[in-house]
Amino acid sequence: MPGMDHETAVAASLAAADVIRGRYGTALDRVDKGGGDFATAADLAAEQAIRDVLRAACPDDAITGEEHGATGPAQARRRWLVDPLCGTLNYAVRTPLVAVNVALRDGERVRAAAVADPFSGETYWTDGSVARVRRPDGSTAPLAPSGASGLVDINLDPPFEVEPALVIAAPGFRDRFRPRVLSTTLALVWVADGRRAAYLTYGDVRGSVHFAAGIAVCEAAGCVVSGVDGEPWESGSGLLVAADSSVHAALLGLVRSA
Repeated sequence: MPGMDHETAVAASLAAADVIRGRYGTALDRVDKGGGDFATAADLAAEQAIRDVLRAACPDDAITGEEHGATGPAQARRRWLVDPLCGTLNYAVRTPLVAVNVALRDGERVRAAAVADPFSGETYWTDGSVARVRRPDGSTAPLAPSGASGLVDINLDPPFEVEPALVIAAPGFRDRFRPRVLSTTLALVWVADGRRAAYLTYGDVRGSVHFAAGIAVCEAAGCVVSGVDGEPWESGSGLLVAADSSVHAALLGLVRSA
């Protein structure tokens, strides 16, 4: 139901989070995707849990999932973008840094989204206008970006238009920032929550099940979001998310000088 879509996104992400916690540390079959990428049985089960929630709440909507592909009307105006376990390699080696990403694209815009952290119990969500985090005790709070940490999460997965190491090595980077690699898009909502000053990735993120929910939360929280060239991220140049305009301008200058 429109107006309740963010609650559906939250419910779906929490259903997957339950699956992920329940299977953590167990022996998991792997499904080879090629190029060194793989899914585990937990990825598959988590996506199924999300789909069950979405089908019950929005039976006429289409779904595109990381593991089970696209279902529903091909030209549907409303399409859910689902990444059931972002950080599969972390998870497979018993590192509890993962995210569940659920976003509703309505036409050209993401209207609602949720990102769940299965291990902290925090769920980040937006209804398209505000962004909040729900804590494990059930309380909620608005998200408040901050550049105070100076921590910049950089995605080291190729393809690279500019080698990330060149950005890190650019004169001035370490005077203000410290690089980190979280290896999951949980880092995106950590920018919205003030735990990271910025996030940088190359590659085209348009329509990505990995990034749609996190981008929506960051935009609603008031982060500065662009491509790595400073143009709108919808241009396909990559993604630069910063807590504020000062951090964004500084990093954009470092990227351009790399």
